[in-house]
Amino acid sequence: MVASGVTTAQPVAFAANGLEGRYAIALYDLAAEQRQLDTVLDESGALARLIDESAPLRTVLEDRRLDILVSRKAVLAVLEAQGFGQILRNFVGVVADNRRLPVLRRILAALDALAVARRGEVVAEVSSAVALTAEQRTQLQARLAEAGYSRINIRERVDSALLGGLVVRVGAKLYDASLKTRLFRLHYAMKGAA
Repeated sequence: MVASGVTTAQPVAFAANGLEGRYAIALYDLAAEQRQLDTVLDESGALARLIDESAPLRTVLEDRRLDILVSRKAVLAVLEAQGFGQILRNFVGVVADNRRLPVLRRILAALDALAVARRGEVVAEVSSAVALTAEQRTQLQARLAEAGYSRINIRERVDSALLGGLVVRVGAKLYDASLKTRLFRLHYAMKGAA
C-alpha cells in the first residue's frame, strides 16, 4: 500500500519503541489510512517547532499539577488557533485524555524518526558555527553521497561554540571537523610535547 509516496505495508526496523513509538506508529498508520500522511507529517514538524519555541506551551504540557481537562482545552485551543488539522488535533486530544501530554514532544520526534525510516532515508545531524549556505549544503550532500549515503536527510543546527567548521553525525558515526576540536587536539599535542 502506498500513501503519499510512502510505502506503509512492509515492516521497517524502527528504533523508537515503547510508549512514544506506539503512539507514533498509531498516528502514522492513521494518517496513511486517511491519505493525509504528508499533511500530518508537516503539521507534526510544525507542532514540534512550536513546542520548542514556546515556553508557556511547554509549561502547560509538562506541568502535571494542572487539571487534565484544563491542559487539554488549552492545548487544543492553541492547535486550533494555529490552524492544525483535525487528525492531529484529535490525536493530541487522545494523548491528553491518556495523561501523556508531558511526552508529546518525544512522540512527535518518534513520528519523525518513523517517517524517515519508512522512506529509507538516513538522517545527518549537522552542527555548524554559522548557518550553511545553499552551496555548502549541496557540497555536503555530495560528500555524503560519496561516502555511501545516497538518501540523506540533513538536519541543521547552529552552535556558535564550535567557532568554525562543522560536526556531522550520521547514525553512530561522528565526523568532527570543527575548529573547537582542532584547537583542543592542538592544545593536547602541545601539552604532550612539553
